[in-house]
Amino acid sequence: MKVYFLGTGTSQGIPVIGSHHSVCKSQDLRDKRLRVSVWVSWGNHSFVIDCGPDFRQQMLASNCQKVDGILYTHEHSDHTAGLDDIRPFYFKQGEIPIYAHQRVIDNLRRRFDYIFETVNKYPGAPSVVPIEVVNDLPFAIGNKKAIPINAYHGSLQIFGYRIDDFAYLTDVKTIDQTEIDKLRGLKVLVVNALREEHHNTHFNLVEALDFIALIQPEKAYLTHISHIFGFHEDIQKKLPKNVFVAYDNLEINI
Repeated sequence: MKVYFLGTGTSQGIPVIGSHHSVCKSQDLRDKRLRVSVWVSWGNHSFVIDCGPDFRQQMLASNCQKVDGILYTHEHSDHTAGLDDIRPFYFKQGEIPIYAHQRVIDNLRRRFDYIFETVNKYPGAPSVVPIEVVNDLPFAIGNKKAIPINAYHGSLQIFGYRIDDFAYLTDVKTIDQTEIDKLRGLKVLVVNALREEHHNTHFNLVEALDFIALIQPEKAYLTHISHIFGFHEDIQKKLPKNVFVAYDNLEINI
């Protein structure tokens, strides 16, 4: 299974518009971060987790040729605003399945009503097949099984996903023990680490590292990085030997 990091930044991306912060001016390509998303593929199967406002750019950069479905973590714009840009895939493949909590499907239906329209639908609009994700109910994606991981982004319920020995969680602040138990035996864990300072709705670095130590994956990658966190190279020096700062266009094989 291949995991391609399409974006590893927080909601504003890096560089932040109009910012004079030193990280935003960095020439290190690892410090330039689009909004957070990953592309997971194996054999002839290809799925994306989250579809933010940089989706078109990410698809071009990664040379992704097919999207069999999109798994959504939650409804915030940095994770959903690129939905209209699935059109080239829709024109080639037909309706694209989207997997999400029913609350998220309802949110997308309001914001992208023309995509969900069934009467007098605009002919250039894409179409989706919404599939509700329910906690404790694994579901099929291609020939594999996705296990939803229930967590909280502040007070907002969100989903992470486990596929085989890989798990992806972003925008997490708290998670119950029953969900932690679903993450045992991972080869690779991807988890958010916004910055070093406390944040009300995201893991900071200490919380992310504590979570990784609890799960004990073979390797872990940090994502959803803020420019305030610092330079990629400097962050990496602070981490345990099996923990890595993810960066855009990083590709790993599991």
